[in-house]
Amino acid sequence: MRLLSATPALSATTTPTVPATITLIPSPVFTNTPVSTATPNCPLAHFVTDVTIPDGTIMTPGQAFTKKWRLRNTSACIWNGYSLVFDSGDSMGGPATKPIGTVNPGQEVDLEVNLTAPNSAGNYRGYWRIVTNTNVLVPIVNGYQGRSFYVDIKVQSPPTATYTSTPTGATITLDNIAGESGQVRSDGTVLGPPNTGDIESNAAAQAFFSFNMGSIPAGVTITKVVVNFSSYDTLGNPWSLADGCLRAYVQNYGALDAGDFFPGDPTGAALRWCGAAELGSVFEDSGMKTVVQGAVGSSRLQLRVQFRAPTTSSNGIADMVQFGTVKLIITYQ
Repeated sequence: MRLLSATPALSATTTPTVPATITLIPSPVFTNTPVSTATPNCPLAHFVTDVTIPDGTIMTPGQAFTKKWRLRNTSACIWNGYSLVFDSGDSMGGPATKPIGTVNPGQEVDLEVNLTAPNSAGNYRGYWRIVTNTNVLVPIVNGYQGRSFYVDIKVQSPPTATYTSTPTGATITLDNIAGESGQVRSDGTVLGPPNTGDIESNAAAQAFFSFNMGSIPAGVTITKVVVNFSSYDTLGNPWSLADGCLRAYVQNYGALDAGDFFPGDPTGAALRWCGAAELGSVFEDSGMKTVVQGAVGSSRLQLRVQFRAPTTSSNGIADMVQFGTVKLIITYQ
């Protein structure tokens, strides 16, 4: 658009002035490229499952294959410019690095690499990691040692088995037994609902879950465990307790009583949820597969779920996770 202005007529005694030059400032250009924001839990990822090539898959020498892992962005920032990188072990002809597309908080992404089995018979494993656009290594919740994930194959010639994309065998869902589950508080109170967190009087509560293993035959191999603790509601802000993460520990408590309360800062968690998004998800977990395998042949598998010490905010307000029915979906052969 042209700007017009009126110019006054010049008299004989008027000295003309040169009009000022107007420079138009271009409007800023906005893009849709997200920008990562540094937060206390950024970056962070959660290993969900092996989409292809489960551990121990048998390959022929030199066989080409595509390995795919599924991960979830459990941080509060956007993955923008992140990369999948080979870390250690057997690279199997994979790339040193491969870019990852934009992944929003809470979003899952499948990462894949094209690999080639070695030419010699044997067991091979390669470890992979994620790095940010500033080369910061991303922690991997539920990953190997909390930092990586891997491909694991066995090369045979001739092959003695074939790969199938899904585990074979029976699948059974175990619900927690209501009469054997509940909560124990630091003041010695034992109640039926399996709640965890703290209460108005600043006593800490830990939730306990019991599962009947009698329907799983002795001697079977557990091939997959899917965890579903998504049936819950909250009081206050339980994620403000301790480090903001809820954890599950194996504890064969038998009949629930006041002595089952764990008073210290526990270690060796089988599961961990850091925030409502993680607790509300249903996911396959390799750590729980090991736990369930160890319970095969037993009558019960029992878990304690709690926030780490300190498990009370001492603010006189109840901050609790109140669970409904939780499920372990178990596949075995």
